[in-house]
Amino acid sequence: MSVQETTFQPATVAPGELEAGGLLTIDLSAIAANWKRLAGMTVPVECAAVVKADAYGCSIERVVPSLTKVGCVTFFVADIAEGRRVRACAPAATVYVLNGLAPDTAACFAQAHLRPVINSMVELAEWDAFIAANDWRGGAALHVDTGMNRLGLTPDEAVALVPRLQTEAHGIKLLMSHLACADTPNHPMNDRQIRLFRELRILFRGVPSSLVNSAGIFLGGTAHCDLVRPGIALYGGNPIPGQKNPMSPVVELRSRIAQVRDIKKGDTVGYGAAWTASRASRIAVITAGYGDGYLRAAGAAKGKSSALVMVAGKACPVIGRISMDLLAVDVTDLSAGAARRGEFATLIGGTVDIDQLAAACGTISYEILTNLGRRYHRIYRG
Repeated sequence: MSVQETTFQPATVAPGELEAGGLLTIDLSAIAANWKRLAGMTVPVECAAVVKADAYGCSIERVVPSLTKVGCVTFFVADIAEGRRVRACAPAATVYVLNGLAPDTAACFAQAHLRPVINSMVELAEWDAFIAANDWRGGAALHVDTGMNRLGLTPDEAVALVPRLQTEAHGIKLLMSHLACADTPNHPMNDRQIRLFRELRILFRGVPSSLVNSAGIFLGGTAHCDLVRPGIALYGGNPIPGQKNPMSPVVELRSRIAQVRDIKKGDTVGYGAAWTASRASRIAVITAGYGDGYLRAAGAAKGKSSALVMVAGKACPVIGRISMDLLAVDVTDLSAGAARRGEFATLIGGTVDIDQLAAACGTISYEILTNLGRRYHRIYRG
């Protein structure tokens, strides 16, 4: 009797509104508006869209069609699986796979009409061998490391490839690099990388080039090259930290109040007794926790937290440690009855945006967005 190998498929049915502990609303029209704003800022340079990590947690299948409708024709993803999903939504789009060419995957790129971002000479050799054997002309991007020290060919390796451009079928559709410190406008690394990439662009004349992400767009036109690659800005994150966010908010997260309870002065709340009431207090227990992507780091450390939750239109502090499925909020200063069982509190939205929550967690908005869990009931607008 043979044993057949099977692959486990997790359940993908989203919970209904009444069944879910929280409601996650994603405004697709705001994503489209953010793209149009960035595209308008960079004319005549092409504006692409980074939709890796399931469109930063907002759903490739929802986001890509919305962006295609307003004119986006080039998308960047992390891996082949994401590329296939984009291809299914946008058959005519150009799709680049940032993580490059893993061994023995060249045929997968051709089957889905995806373009690998070549990150090493080894990848390039394998890609060239596939092209020669199959006469495939879909093209690839060439990624040059200008100082990030993450992925990419060295500048010297890139220079050595310049004679390749004399051949008609060189296959390089895009020359690209990535800024390490774009979100710190005055960082000297930005100027060094821009200068080096400019020198490489001259050598690769005739090949479109791309350097900047969301924050890099705001460094000005000298960095824009031929194509810009916004990511977090599309989803409402602030691309210029320390300044007013120019992007429209995209995500709103509301979770239910499971219980409101009164505690005495000196009582503690949650695991580790991390928060102690300095007065008689009223707390609301909300059905969201780190299992839903509300990070444990948002909890009170030594009795204090900078994370806020909107309850009955008022900002209330998070207290105690974040549990897997629950968090506690101090609602003592609200009027009696303002916080009620079954009502929704706003965890992201209004005056509490994703960047503020990220700061309270000691992280960045990217991590907040991409960790928002599947237990929420999702509502898509626009």
